[in-house]
Amino acid sequence: MSVSRRPLHTTSPEQTADAGRQLGARLAAERPHGAVVLLVGPLGAGKTVLAKGIARGLGIEEPVSSPTYTIISEYRSGAVLLHHVDLYRIESREQLENLGLEDLLAGTGYVLVEWGEKIQDWLAAPRAAGHLRVTLALAADGGRDIVVEEVAA
Repeated sequence: MSVSRRPLHTTSPEQTADAGRQLGARLAAERPHGAVVLLVGPLGAGKTVLAKGIARGLGIEEPVSSPTYTIISEYRSGAVLLHHVDLYRIESREQLENLGLEDLLAGTGYVLVEWGEKIQDWLAAPRAAGHLRVTLALAADGGRDIVVEEVAA
């Protein structure tokens, strides 16, 4: 997947969702058996909005919401499987291990992880495959800067 370190600037939630739809469509075309996507950024940066867009780009039509309290939500559309994970409330390695993330990350399908920085070291382990890191930053004009990077295992 071709990615760029140059930020994409969005100025509205609709533009951020559209950027997510485009990324989701690229993932579906280039990684049809799934991918791990870490969404990284401060509170209010638009991680869930981007995740909703990615889900749409993958063909998920049902409403997607932040799994802040459920931690993991699962969505399907035909053969497409999407796990949307929100690690905001996870504070320790033990809590991470008890979620069953290893199985999700090793399986097929797409895994979107909000607060993905909490598992970056885990994904750097030799057993992990490459993944995408999407960093969202709040811009001075109130918009968002989005950078997509491919991270090798």
